[in-house]
Amino acid sequence: MKARLVQVGVDLLAQEGLSALTLREIARKAGVSHGAPRRHFPTHLELLSAIAQKGFTDLTAVVARAVEDRERSPRARLTVLGRVYLDFARDNPGMFELMFRHDLLESNRLGLRETSLPLFTMLVDLITEVGPAGETPPRVVAGALWANLHGIALLWGWGSLPLATGADRADVLLHAALAAHLGPETI
Repeated sequence: MKARLVQVGVDLLAQEGLSALTLREIARKAGVSHGAPRRHFPTHLELLSAIAQKGFTDLTAVVARAVEDRERSPRARLTVLGRVYLDFARDNPGMFELMFRHDLLESNRLGLRETSLPLFTMLVDLITEVGPAGETPPRVVAGALWANLHGIALLWGWGSLPLATGADRADVLLHAALAAHLGPETI
């Protein structure tokens, strides 16, 4: 039942957005009484955290598959990671918003913050493989790049970046972010 409630929440989020994620609506779509979710998730925050955790798990799995090709350079794999991250945000706007909700991350229900760490570790590892960016530690470069990618995802989704930059693809901004954080690409 727990997994079913989470999957119904994921589906509802994809179809109707974040505002539809009420305990009552999830229960209705799951075909159970409106009190049934509380047996598995004592609070609405815990159910939302479980749904967000699924988002992090899915995104991490997609990124891991996308960057596993060791034939590509670390820089090329970082580009793929960025593209997958931006595509996930574009294709799953409700889930992307839920995953990074401050109240969920702050409460850290179900260890939600820790669920994002494997994705961040992949980013750090790839930056370490690319080589040092001056004296800045790879974790700090990874944090700055992640913040940049997240900002691109949000601002692109809102339509602000295409309007401000005239760019017709987010890839242009992805390459600019990589160059800003890692230096120009050498061939």
